[in-house]
Amino acid sequence: MNVGIVQFPGTNCEYDTRYAFEQLGCTTQILWHKNDTVAANTDLLVVAGGFSYGDYLRSGAIARFSPIMQAVIDFAHKGGKVLGICNGFQVLTESRLLPGALKRNEHLHFLSRHHHLQVVSTDNAFLNRFTCNDIVNIPIAHHDGNYYIDEAGLRSLYDNDQVLLRYCDAQGNIANPNGSVDAIAGICNAQKNVFGLMPHPERAMESILGSSDGKRMLEGFLNA
Repeated sequence: MNVGIVQFPGTNCEYDTRYAFEQLGCTTQILWHKNDTVAANTDLLVVAGGFSYGDYLRSGAIARFSPIMQAVIDFAHKGGKVLGICNGFQVLTESRLLPGALKRNEHLHFLSRHHHLQVVSTDNAFLNRFTCNDIVNIPIAHHDGNYYIDEAGLRSLYDNDQVLLRYCDAQGNIANPNGSVDAIAGICNAQKNVFGLMPHPERAMESILGSSDGKRMLEGFLNA
C-alpha cells in the first residue's frame, strides 16, 4: 500500500506516522505542504499531527489553505481514503472534509497521556479489524481536542454511522477528557472514505511503549 503523509510547518508526527506504516509493510512518502499534486498510485493520504503554523488563528485554520490541501480535497472527492490524526483531524474539519469543529479543551489544559476509547462503528476501512464496543488504549496529546457539532449534526452523524470512537475508561464507561460532544474521539464522513480522530494510533504500535492497539487500527486500511 502506498501512503502519502502531509507535512506542514509545525507538523511533528510525520516521522512517527511514516514509521508506523512502514512497520506494516507500506511504502510511504512525505508530502510537503507546497506540493499541489498527489502521486497517482496513492492508496491513503494521512494528515499527520502536530501544530501546523503554530496553531495560530485556530488549529488547522491556516493549513487548510496550503496548496497540498486542494490535492487532498480532490483526492477525497474522488473516493480516495484520507486519515487525519490530531492536528490532521482539525485540518480536515477546517477543510470541510469532515463535519464539526475542534475547540479548546474544556479545562484549558494540554493533555498528554494514554486514554481508553470505545469502538462505536466497524463498518469502515479504518476499524474493520475490531468489533463494536471493543476497548483500546491510545495516547492523546492535544490542547484543542474538544469536538463540537450542533444537535442536528450530531443526529446526522449517528444516522449515517459516522461516529467511530468515544472516550471511555477501561470498563467502557464514558470518561470524557476534553469536553467533546457525546465524548466523541473520532468520526468519518458520510461516504466513509475520510476519517479523523484526536488520539494518536501511530504512537501505539508496540506494547513496550504502552500499547499496540494503534497497530490494529492502521492495519484496517490494509484489509479495506
